[in-house]
Formats: sequence, C-alpha cells, structure tokens
Amino acid sequence: MQCPTCGAVLSPTAKFCSRCGTRVAAQQPAAPSPVPAAPPPQTQPATGAMSAYGNQMGQRLDLPDPQVIARGRGVTGMEYQIVGTTLQAVILELDPGETVYSESGAMSWMSGNIQMATNTRGGGLGGMFKRAISGESLFLNEFTSVGGKGIVAFASDFPGKIVPVSLLEGQTMIVQKQAFLCAEKTVGLDIHFRKRLGAGFFGGEGFIMQRLTGPGVAFVCLDGEIVEYTLDAGQVLKVDTGHVAMYEPTVEFDIEMVKGFKNILLGGEGLFLTTLRGPGRVWLQTMPTFNLAKAVAGYLPSRSGSGGDLGDFIGNLMND
Repeated sequence: MQCPTCGAVLSPTAKFCSRCGTRVAAQQPAAPSPVPAAPPPQTQPATGAMSAYGNQMGQRLDLPDPQVIARGRGVTGMEYQIVGTTLQAVILELDPGETVYSESGAMSWMSGNIQMATNTRGGGLGGMFKRAISGESLFLNEFTSVGGKGIVAFASDFPGKIVPVSLLEGQTMIVQKQAFLCAEKTVGLDIHFRKRLGAGFFGGEGFIMQRLTGPGVAFVCLDGEIVEYTLDAGQVLKVDTGHVAMYEPTVEFDIEMVKGFKNILLGGEGLFLTTLRGPGRVWLQTMPTFNLAKAVAGYLPSRSGSGGDLGDFIGNLMND
C-alpha cells in the first residue's frame, strides 16, 4: 500500500503516512471466496426391469432399439436387417412392386401398404402333394409393397439364428425340414428327397429336407448356435442325429450304425450317426428342437397330472 500524497510505502494496517501525515483510509477486507454449491443429491436408480431403460416418471417411454446383427440387399432390391440375439427377426424393406414370400403363418408384422396373397406359387397339385407329405403348409403367402416403400417382418419361433442364404443363379442349398422362413420371389423352394432310404428312415429329420435354388436371398431359422465346417473331398464328419442344419449339395449325406455292442448298449448316443462326406461346406446347430423337447418332456407331469395338455404339446412337437 502507498501514501496517496507522497507515495511512501505504508504497512497494510497503517492509518496515516509516517512521512507526510496524510490519513489513509482503512482497507476493505477482501471478499471471501464463494463457497461452491453442494452437488445435487444422487438419485437412486429405479428398481425393476424399467431401470435398464432410464425412463423417468411422467416422461415419454423410449425403449432401446434391438441390436442389428446383419444388413444386406437382395437381387430384387429388397433390403433387410436381422435384429436380436436369441429370438431374432428379419425386417424386409420393399420398394413398390417388390414381392417376398413365406410359409403360411410366418409373418410377424407389416406396414399398411403391404398386400398379402395366398397361393401355391406355381406348384399346382403336385407341389401341394409334396408339401403335404413333407408336413409343410400346403400354401405359401406372398407379400407385395403397393404405393410406396413398405416393411414386412418375420420372427423366429425358437432360440437360434436367422441366416441369410445368398444364392447365385442355379445355386442350391439343402436345409433341414421346416427351416425356411421367407425369401425373395426369385428364389425357388422345393422338397429334397434323400437318395438313400437309410438316411431317410434314421436320419433324425426324416426322409425329406428342403432345397433352395437361386438367384436371390432366402432366410432360414437354425436352432441354437451355428458351427461351420468345410470338408475336403472324401473327408468325413460324423454328427449326432438332428444337428445337421444345412449343407451344400456336393456333400454326401448318409447314415451309419454305431459300431460295438457296448457303444450301442451303454454309449447313450443312439444306434445311428449321420455321416457327411466332402467336398463342401456343412453347418451344424447346437440345440435341435427335438433334443430340447425331449429334455423338457422328462420334467413334465404325466397325463393324469395337471400338466397333461402341456405334455401332449411337447409330445406332438417331438413327433413332428
């Protein structure tokens, strides 16, 4: 601090200048530093399922979008995305005039400008007969977008994967019975009869599978997780019944009996194994529907109990 008259240096507590006697105004105390505001109290997250979505009372409810697993486009211009992880759905976006088709009863939701038509898709009586003996629905549903872009969605009815199968002109793929979900109108769907009677009678999926023929994208539902193998010419893969989900037509499918009396009696693997002989690719599924139904059936009440109807349902599922 300095004297305003002579400029002498003064102590901070001086009341007058010791050199010239000029009175010095008392210094104002420095303003205290502002006290920081206390942080707002932490709000405890809501308990229950809704806490994962972060919604607040009285506010708009916004649920998170499901995870998109895959996106793509078909030969007709159809765009698709597969959403979900365990129970998946495929959502198709169609331009005006574009058409897809599915098994009867497979559609989950669609926009208002999608028109549905039920027919045999040119199979006639012969096609209906083959579908009848295979246990499939006699008719197929076609979905066409009219007057603008539209969406139609198909969901899986069993924990597993929806797999897009992109096929070139004339290219084919063999899939397990009832795996087909939907496809572009350019994809051919037919019944595939196994050439070997043994494979048909003991193969676990019956004598009949499904054959998809390109061009276009088809969507199939496979059970559980999917494991892919590429077999060289002559290379053999032995698979427990029902785990074969899909394979290329170059792969030879056959059935062989388990060797060894003790293996048959005590092994618990059944009498037969599926043999897949290369060349070609095969896709195996980790949780066949039949195996799950068989495991659950052991815990259900007997017919005389209260759960008879559910037991009948599981029994029918195992016999499909």
